[in-house]
This record gives sequence, structure tokens and C-alpha cells, in this order.
Amino acid sequence: MPFRRLLAVLASLLVGAATLVAVPTEAQAAPNFKAPYPCGQRWTYSHHSAEVRRALDFIRTDGTTNGTPVLASAGGTAYRYSQPSGAGNYIAIDHGGGWKTYYFHLGTYSVANGAQVGQGQQIGTTGSTGNSSGPHIHYEQLYNGVGQNIVINGSGLAYPGSYNQYFLTSDNGCGSQPGKPFMTWGSGVRVRADAYLSAATVATLGGPTSVRVLCQKQGDTVTAEGYTNNWWAKLASPAGYMTNIYIDDPNAFLPGVPVC
Repeated sequence: MPFRRLLAVLASLLVGAATLVAVPTEAQAAPNFKAPYPCGQRWTYSHHSAEVRRALDFIRTDGTTNGTPVLASAGGTAYRYSQPSGAGNYIAIDHGGGWKTYYFHLGTYSVANGAQVGQGQQIGTTGSTGNSSGPHIHYEQLYNGVGQNIVINGSGLAYPGSYNQYFLTSDNGCGSQPGKPFMTWGSGVRVRADAYLSAATVATLGGPTSVRVLCQKQGDTVTAEGYTNNWWAKLASPAGYMTNIYIDDPNAFLPGVPVC
């Protein structure tokens, strides 16, 4: 084969081979993670050497930890797991791009397995299931399966060896959202783990209390105070972010409020 033709063939083969070489991509940027508990609440956190990966444990300082809503710190796909001898009831959220968050020791789940969740959406309630000495949120951020130092709102958190050294007030779910002001009256509305009466009551919102209805959905039919109501709502209030609360309102469905 003539030398010039041989060079041309080799050059063609090299170009073809180059198209098969995988070019490394930059690491996927992390989501803007927020605290895994409701807006306005102040929690303290700690880390101890026995913890897996780079977890932090959170407990509430401005109220009762047990039964407090646990929120998605970023949007993604939520998966439910149970490990009675370790993590207890827990949820892993896949945020895409190799990023995941873990929420261990939940008292209850608030979303279905495989559900798409948004940032600030309740995914469970705080508990002490599994290998736990008391109610808390064991929280992790992982990239490609490797535990990362916890970053909230773009800032890294400290890793103290005990509680009450560092504190974090949540802004998860605090932003401006659609809805309308609404006043609850009477002895209060019951906060449940999901939109059905069969779910456990996790808190009671006393009235009269000014809240904002973010969205609403249908649940069990309830007859009270002479009218029938089968609508529930996700609410925000000055006391924190709460979800799936029975709407104590004779109009039931609230015009102009989106469906969850």
C-alpha cells in the first residue's frame, strides 16, 4: 500500500477511535439543600464517631422533637425503607445527578414509595424507630453513594460532638407560595401524617389561628358542625410548616387554591 494512502487510513482509524473515548464530565452540582424540618423551627445538631458516613443528628430546641414533620431538603424521588435493627423507618430521596439524602428513624411515612416530592414537602414524621436512643432526625447527603459533609443553603455545617453547641433555624417552605389566607376556629384542627382520618394524629393546630392554604386535596369524608367536608389542605402558619390538615370550613373546597 502506498505510504500516503497508509497514512490516510491510519488517520481515519484514529479519528474513528477518538469518537469512542469517553470524556469525563464535571461533577453534578449539588441541589440547594435546606433543613429537613419546618420553616422557622430551631434545631440543634451533633455528630458522633459511630455514625455512618457523614451524618448529622438533629433534635428540636423550640418544641417537641417527636412527631414533628420531616421535610424533603430538595426535590426528587422518595423511596421508603425499613431496617428495624438499624435505620428504622427511613426515606432516601434521589435528587438526580448522583445526589441523595437519607432521613432515618422516622415515626411514620407521609409519602408513597417512589413518589415525586418537592422541596419542603413532608415525607414523614420524626420518631425513634430502629437503633435509636430517642426521637431525632438522622440526616445524610450523599454523592454517588459517598457521604458528604452536610451543606445547607450553600453553607457547610459544623460537626460538634454534642448537642446545644450549634443551632440551625429552617427556611424550608418559607418562600412565597400560592394560596389564600384562612382562619381556623373552634378547638383546633387535627394534623395527620397524610390526608386520611385513619392516619395517626401528630399535632393539633388550635384556633383561632391565621394560616395560609398552599394547596388542597380530597381525603375521607367528614361531617362536622352541620356540614360535610372531604377536603384537606397543606397549610403554612407562623408556628411552622404543616401539611395535610382537615379544612374546618363550610365552603370545603377553597376557590383559587391549587390541588396538591
